[in-house]
Amino acid sequence: METLKFKTNINCSGCVATVTPSLNSLKGIDKWNVDTTNPNKILTVEAGEELSSDGIISALKQKGFNAERV
Repeated sequence: METLKFKTNINCSGCVATVTPSLNSLKGIDKWNVDTTNPNKILTVEAGEELSSDGIISALKQKGFNAERV
């Protein structure tokens, strides 16, 4: 298992609700969390090795959010 961290623009509970179906549907994610109190809105993902950072970034982009690996 790998922990991936991303700087995002997911800044409220409504935004989290928007990305929830996309992140929950990605195979390989065990759990994820967005720290909306952090100025960088850090998304932390615990995932298996079969899931790439690009897959997560792409899923967020489809919902209108930006993410970059930190």
